[in-house]
Amino acid sequence: MVRVIFVEPDGTERNVEAEVGHSLMEAALRHGIDAIRADCGGGCSCATCHVHVDPAWRNRLPSLGETEDLMLEFVEGRDEHSRLSCQIDVSAELDGLTVKLSEEQR
Repeated sequence: MVRVIFVEPDGTERNVEAEVGHSLMEAALRHGIDAIRADCGGGCSCATCHVHVDPAWRNRLPSLGETEDLMLEFVEGRDEHSRLSCQIDVSAELDGLTVKLSEEQR
């Protein structure tokens, strides 16, 4: 298990334990992170699991895929740190990962 920090729009931090090999979205759902709706269940077809990755972690994540990039075009508040949490697989190297939840998604 690795620690992931979800930062609510109001600045409240939620520390959760995420299982290696599962997606960041799955960890959010398992721990009741309300801002992650995941309407498509992780199929990269809805963008309701949008997060802003802390800049310090951006280069440690896999590259943005073409489908993910297309889905992010529909996201209000997209920036260079935007990712879909369903496309981020948790690994031991991501222990301490910090992501900010989007106000627009609430």
